[in-house]
Amino acid sequence: MLQTARYTRLAMLFHWLVAVLIAINVALVLTVDYLPKDFECPVINTHKSIGLTVLGLAILRVLWRFANPPPAYPPSYAPWERKLAHWAHIALYGLIFLMPLTGWTHDSAWKGGPSHPFNLFGIIPFFRIPFIANLDPATKEQVHSIFGQIHGSLAYVLYAIVALHIAGALKHQFVDKEPELQRMLPLR
Repeated sequence: MLQTARYTRLAMLFHWLVAVLIAINVALVLTVDYLPKDFECPVINTHKSIGLTVLGLAILRVLWRFANPPPAYPPSYAPWERKLAHWAHIALYGLIFLMPLTGWTHDSAWKGGPSHPFNLFGIIPFFRIPFIANLDPATKEQVHSIFGQIHGSLAYVLYAIVALHIAGALKHQFVDKEPELQRMLPLR
């Protein structure tokens, strides 16, 4: 098997942890409407907790990436594949930040927020964005609606970019017979 440049173990941990948390959040959103009403609030609060955790991990991930640049793309990549992979990664990073931020903004403008304090994973009291939570009710309702729509729309963009990312990795691994997955898998 060809030797390939690998990501650092911490970069791999960030990648897979964020991927798993995003997958869990998607599953929560897709199932919440089918659960009994008593489960709705805990499921949504878990979704919000995971989203904020992803935001924290994204910050750490970007800091790590600046200090530890990723390995270069394999020389076998065509120029268009390098560009597409580069832009897909930028889009993924952008979405990993935008999804939690738009969700947090949406939640901060929720009119029920004052009577429903939010605790991260049901344990740690967490704040809503003060300047949004303190808007006048009409403006707050508009912000809530707009950012709910943005958050939902970005989710579909995320699904498409993740599908492209996975398809590219599988293409390189199984069609091109390159050790692509080994770059990001912790086991050799």
